[in-house]
Amino acid sequence: MKPDLFQAPDYYNLDDLLTDEHKLVRESARAWVKREVSPIIEEYAQKAEFPKQIIKGLGEIGGFGPYIPHEYGGAGLDQISYGLIMQEIERGDSGVRSTSSVQSSLVMYPIWKYGNEEQRMKYLPKLATGEFMGCFGLTEPDHGSDPGSMITNFKDMGDHYLLNGAKMWISNAPFADIAIVWAKDETGRIHGLIVERGMEGFTTPETHNKWSLRASSTGELIFDNVKVPKENLLPNKSGLGAPLGCLDSARYGIAWGAIGAAMDCYDTALRYAKERIQFGKPIGGTQLQQKKLAEMITEITKAQLLTWRLGVLRNEGKATTAQISMAKRNNVDMAIHIAREARQMLGGMGITGEYSIMRHMMNLESVITYEGTHDIHLLITGMDVTGIPAFK
Repeated sequence: MKPDLFQAPDYYNLDDLLTDEHKLVRESARAWVKREVSPIIEEYAQKAEFPKQIIKGLGEIGGFGPYIPHEYGGAGLDQISYGLIMQEIERGDSGVRSTSSVQSSLVMYPIWKYGNEEQRMKYLPKLATGEFMGCFGLTEPDHGSDPGSMITNFKDMGDHYLLNGAKMWISNAPFADIAIVWAKDETGRIHGLIVERGMEGFTTPETHNKWSLRASSTGELIFDNVKVPKENLLPNKSGLGAPLGCLDSARYGIAWGAIGAAMDCYDTALRYAKERIQFGKPIGGTQLQQKKLAEMITEITKAQLLTWRLGVLRNEGKATTAQISMAKRNNVDMAIHIAREARQMLGGMGITGEYSIMRHMMNLESVITYEGTHDIHLLITGMDVTGIPAFK
């Protein structure tokens, strides 16, 4: 087992922009990742299994709903703290960060923002510790980038709702205790429902044979005449804007998380370049390798500045969906390019599980697709600057 020697790059002294609390939160998450994730993650990725034993630790470092207020079991932290936690967890593995950000932004966030007080008190404290795990059902087998065309639906049966349909590519689905499910009522209006494991007709088959996010648990949600109690409807927001508001929070977390994956690839490549001797000197002394490293640290620094500013805007309640979209797309694209360049720098060693780079590269192929593909995010920015939607 290789020791985790990771050192985070901070080329522009961005730590000067962080509070002592921010740095304390980050160091706590970083130390936990080094201790609990790095030693086991290659093994779990190889066997395509989620390490469930880390759930309790994720809760303890604030990995579940860090910005949720104290009265509901959250840590009551700001948006930059949330981002830094996601950065550190994804530095360990994108799949582990997926578990964390789904729980935070796609399960806890909608219950907090769109639920009533009874729902908040019932679910949020247990979700914050990881006693309950959740998942988020929006994407369907035939409706990914166009969620408004979903066909999952529910009917009012008087004393309950009857839910039918299916969702696909759902992180945490195979072991989730609850699912936040988005479905259309009889008028075609989209609502959120809290569906609990054990409800008759609700099943969560696991998705196998993934080359990406192998240490994350992915599945489907199948609803076959599921009776959902009426008190499980999220009452405070409906329409497509409700799930998209959750995705704003999750995409913001991804923008930070992708920096963590990029940092890990850069740091690994930098260390290797200093140690690997070819033609009588370290490869880090050659022009081509220095060019790669210089471009990597430049792109990481730009992403750090972009995301820090977005965090400030989030804290002030000013960040727009389009601004969050830009950061998600840019940072994941940046990370995937760095992973590919770093892989080449390590030569044949870059494809082995002895180093994290190939695992990050494969994981990022999912991150660049989920919660808005690279191309869809380009169209969101395009619509924002021109005022003309290109979707239809």
